[in-house]
Amino acid sequence: MSHSETHALAQMQSQHHEQSHGSVKTYLIGFVLSVILTAIPFWMVMEGDFSKVTTLWSIVTLAIVQIWVHLKYFLHLNFTTDEGKANTFTFLFSALIIVMVVGLSVWIIYESNAMMMY
Repeated sequence: MSHSETHALAQMQSQHHEQSHGSVKTYLIGFVLSVILTAIPFWMVMEGDFSKVTTLWSIVTLAIVQIWVHLKYFLHLNFTTDEGKANTFTFLFSALIIVMVVGLSVWIIYESNAMMMY
């Protein structure tokens, strides 16, 4: 490899490194969205003017949106590149395994406790 090819490769890797970590602007957008998506359910609960069902569904919906914001703005997962798709599917598979392990463990503990009580 010649010196110019090495320099070009190093420059491409540097650009890729900068793109994969995001900028101050993307972190600020993510932070502001996270604060808003936290403040709305908090305000709904503190206000108490909404029904329990409306409050619960609002919290769940805004929590899902906040998960997406964290994945996009802080973890930089996207579907635009092949590497982004692979990272996203890896993350989703890991999350599925964790949810299954925790959920099934809680279910087993709950059922064991219920059987011990009778």
